[in-house]
Amino acid sequence: MQQDLIARAEAWLAEDPDGDTRDELRKLLDSGDPDALAERFAGTLQFGTAGLRGELGAGPMRMNRPVVIRAAAGLAAYLRSTGQGDGLVVVGYDARHKSADFARDTAAVMTGAGLRAAVLPRPLPTPVLAFAIRHLGAVAGVEVTASHNPPRDNGYKVYLGDGSQIVSPVDASIAAEIDAVGPLATVPRPEDGWEVLGDEVLTAYLERALTVLSPGSPRTARVVHTALHGVGTETLNAAFARAGFPAPVAVAEQAAPDPDFPTVAFPNPEEPGAMDLAFAAARRAAPDIVIANDPDADRCAVAVPDAEAASGWRMLRGDEVGALLAAHLVSKGATGVFAESIVSSSLLGRIAEAAGVGYEETLTGFKWIARVEGLRYGYEEALGYCVDPGGVRDKDGITAALLVAELASALKEKGRGLTDLLDDLALAHGLHATDQLSVRVRDLSLIARAMDRLRDEPPTELAGLTVVSAEDLSAGAGGLPPTDGLRYHLEGAYRARVIVRPSGTEPKLKCYLEAVIPVTDASGLPAARARGAELLSALKRDLSEAAGI
Repeated sequence: MQQDLIARAEAWLAEDPDGDTRDELRKLLDSGDPDALAERFAGTLQFGTAGLRGELGAGPMRMNRPVVIRAAAGLAAYLRSTGQGDGLVVVGYDARHKSADFARDTAAVMTGAGLRAAVLPRPLPTPVLAFAIRHLGAVAGVEVTASHNPPRDNGYKVYLGDGSQIVSPVDASIAAEIDAVGPLATVPRPEDGWEVLGDEVLTAYLERALTVLSPGSPRTARVVHTALHGVGTETLNAAFARAGFPAPVAVAEQAAPDPDFPTVAFPNPEEPGAMDLAFAAARRAAPDIVIANDPDADRCAVAVPDAEAASGWRMLRGDEVGALLAAHLVSKGATGVFAESIVSSSLLGRIAEAAGVGYEETLTGFKWIARVEGLRYGYEEALGYCVDPGGVRDKDGITAALLVAELASALKEKGRGLTDLLDDLALAHGLHATDQLSVRVRDLSLIARAMDRLRDEPPTELAGLTVVSAEDLSAGAGGLPPTDGLRYHLEGAYRARVIVRPSGTEPKLKCYLEAVIPVTDASGLPAARARGAELLSALKRDLSEAAGI
């Protein structure tokens, strides 16, 4: 077994074109550490609806140039097999370690396979790539990014010609083509022949971004912005300047791209401590709101002043921002379908119903939300918002930031803030309190064990509420495709909902919680919030016990 492992590592070493990962692998072979080798050669990174994502390093279980070259060759073969072998593939990339190398390899493979390839001019937000696919009439697009994952990770996200991410069964078809790729020496990779795009694509994106705003709308909101060491600063500043907003105050320590993300443990606005520097900057600048993008700027986080918070600022939940944007779009006369993933707050459905617009729920991920027919607005609780599906059929942290700033400006003119509008929504539809129980693991079997336990012994009561329905989403539910997840509806003194699922991009078990508290007048809001917080805390406690986590 050990000799076979060594033989596979030596074969990998012989064809790896990257000196960094060759050196890493040679040191592992010289060290004689079978466990370290097995960790890298125990299988292969699986290509799925999230494309590829994993830790950088040598071997088929890591993100590296051989893995990317094979993925690109598989995608090219799929495009040829579907009659698109002479089409254009657009490639974008973020500022993570190896992203530029992976983008160049992808362009070379596409060119060698007879397709046309065009690479964005520099590290840019993922939504610019999603826009470019439709704008340039491409048959596919690739974005090299690991979004908000830790610094050691990178990823490979694939889009089709409609500008939306791949879904099943396309992912399986591409994966089969990847598996059929032979030695790297058989994959043509010319030194040139692809196009490096200029700024005209970014300019077109920025011009399109302005269309999310109403002509003549207020543009007075003052913003502190952090890119969390990602690629969002330049594009967001350009969008705000074109729109006529005051120039955002940058969190200087986090404004420039840095693949090591030195000031944060995890470059995700939702993670504890990630917003500390932004809040410090806000205490100095006293803006109306704080906006944060994740490293590839497809997500948008918002914080508001809060005198009761230790930092003086409070992060809004993704569900709160999702509801605010929906209400703003309704006030602007938006028509069409409002959509969200099943893990997001049911408040969107109440807003849509009251406004007389369509509403749909989808599986988790914008790959599903983007496919809703007649989509006008889509969001999910993980800080993702699609406010212009005609331009970017994916989540977009730049256009979402523009729309948040427009809403904050309109409210500011009336002496109000975002939290005042949230109060209005609670009075109209009930207080929809949401939270998440997220368990990060090193051993993925712990996640499978928790899911098995919940399936074998489903809870009958959580937080003093009766479980009135328990759905295994792996069998499909409500017309949705099957997915690995569980959904519980609870009733009693209040209504509640719980969804449990493994994360599709990180080693986490995620549990999404919602409790709906009726409110009759503004004086009842503080008590409703307190009761909502108690219920969510009890749901976390009881669900943890039921799942054994």
